Amino acid sequence: MTHALNRLLGARDWLLADGATGTNLFNMGLSAGEPPELWNANHPDRIATLYRGAVEAGSDLFLTNSFGANASRLKLHAAQGRVRELNRLAAEIGREVAEKAGREVAVCGSMGPTGEIFAPMGTLTHALAVEMFHEQAEGLKEGGADVLWVETISAIEEFAAAAEAAALAGMDWCGTMSFDTAGRTMMGVTSAQLAALVETLPNPPLAFGANCGVGAADLMRTILGFTASGTERPIIAKGNAGIPKYYDGHIHYDGTPALMGDYACLARDAGATIIGGCCGTMPEHLRAMRAALETRPRGPRPTLEDVSARLGGFSSASDGTGDEGPARERRGRRRG
Repeated sequence: MTHALNRLLGARDWLLADGATGTNLFNMGLSAGEPPELWNANHPDRIATLYRGAVEAGSDLFLTNSFGANASRLKLHAAQGRVRELNRLAAEIGREVAEKAGREVAVCGSMGPTGEIFAPMGTLTHALAVEMFHEQAEGLKEGGADVLWVETISAIEEFAAAAEAAALAGMDWCGTMSFDTAGRTMMGVTSAQLAALVETLPNPPLAFGANCGVGAADLMRTILGFTASGTERPIIAKGNAGIPKYYDGHIHYDGTPALMGDYACLARDAGATIIGGCCGTMPEHLRAMRAALETRPRGPRPTLEDVSARLGGFSSASDGTGDEGPARERRGRRRG
């Protein structure tokens, strides 16, 4: 399929993705508990500003403001009937920004988790998950997204359902999980298991990887787990800008632009192709990441010691790939 992301991947050996959605929108006035997806209709100018901030900072691709725009999450705000509209608007705003960028920029349609638990522990079925993702995908396709971008997933079943929905929509897709529980996802998936899973899907992603999680160091350990699997598929790294700290009534991330520049180069050297930020990552971080990637020569694959020395220590002793189960509770979050 010919689209901007395919062309960029064919022409470059690394791409800069975008940063945070929530952190940036909170700075624009989004209230706690307010669904940001409604801003696609109510404040399209602010969403365009969000997208432009990433593009002007050097991002080669950005994710649409549609992370929680599925029927299950929107039902919490009595907006489940607006799935297609809100996704279409998210992509339309992005399409306009990309076309004015003056260079090739890919618009990636964000699809986050449904927020439901699969049967038998919960009530979500495969068919219902596919239906929800497909409805969202059709809206993003209608709005002009280049690809779908499934993110912050923790269950294999949900990842597979999103893959099937992408096939139904006739769109290429990328997918990331969040490894935030002692090197595993909330549902116990390891980096090795995800690397194996993507090769078994009837509709595998263009690229796969990790986003969010704990901090940049932990995410780097997961990236090294992917490369150890021997995968030849492009790897995505979208780490948080440091560790969240709570003060003055707000969550702040302690990662500096300089630290994120180091992280970007370590991720590239570890084997990641698409490198961006997640929670707390602002345009100033992206600018530092772009500058570092453009000016620092590629180095050898970093060791865990290299990572901890440059980015700080890991949040757990385990990388999740041993026999130990998850050792830490997950904090609920959307992509920040």
